[in-house]
Amino acid sequence: MSSSAVVISKHILDIWVERDKFVAELVKTIEDDREVQALLEMSNIIAVRRLGYNDHGPVHARIVAGTSLEIMGLLLSKGVEFTTLRDGTAKSVDEVKTILVLASYLHDIGNSVHRESHEIIGSILAKDIADRIINAVHPDIGIRRYTLRQEVLSAIFSTEYDVKALTLESSIVKLADGLDMSEGRARLPYKMGKVDMHSISALNIKRVELSPGRDVPIQVSVYMGDLAGFFQVERVLMPKLESSKLKGLVRVNIYNAREELVTSLL
Repeated sequence: MSSSAVVISKHILDIWVERDKFVAELVKTIEDDREVQALLEMSNIIAVRRLGYNDHGPVHARIVAGTSLEIMGLLLSKGVEFTTLRDGTAKSVDEVKTILVLASYLHDIGNSVHRESHEIIGSILAKDIADRIINAVHPDIGIRRYTLRQEVLSAIFSTEYDVKALTLESSIVKLADGLDMSEGRARLPYKMGKVDMHSISALNIKRVELSPGRDVPIQVSVYMGDLAGFFQVERVLMPKLESSKLKGLVRVNIYNAREELVTSLL
């Protein structure tokens, strides 16, 4: 692990909350919202208890939010232009953070209704919540709060595998969702307790890190206990990159149990 690498874990959002006052306010506002917490809890009831899948609740939401912010930071440090700032739907980096964090927290709430089509269901359910949160943290932006909200909904909808992300911001959330895959937290749902390629692959991803790349803004390092874990990278990570605006900006390095580089994907 390099000194500049950040491990994707349940603590990744805490780093941002501690060092960024706006993120701290935004996260508190979201986590104090009773509807958000109820929908995340219900999403896990359906995904975990009723379908026997892996976590899709509050822990996953926090991991995706923190990972999205880390990706944002890497891109900003390289001067990459953000779509919403270019188009004027966001006017500041704090507004970009709002899009990323809100979409990250809400991207799986559609599971509270059903796993099928949960991305489009989630984008519908998120409308009133997004309005509420945006009004609380950006009270003075006027009518533009609605365009900011639409960027959140677009990012939620774009987490679906086959949907092409139209902004860098929705692409970030899409990638962050796919990166929560270490120690069995795979985004390709698998039946817990069932032994098949999905579960074996998921359990063989030991650690995922983000760091600045040498030739691209973002390097993703995936450490595997066994190369069976490559199934998750092939089926989850690469399709998300292919349908995003991050293609060519991210290098994915795969390491074996001895932490030797096996392959590099761009």
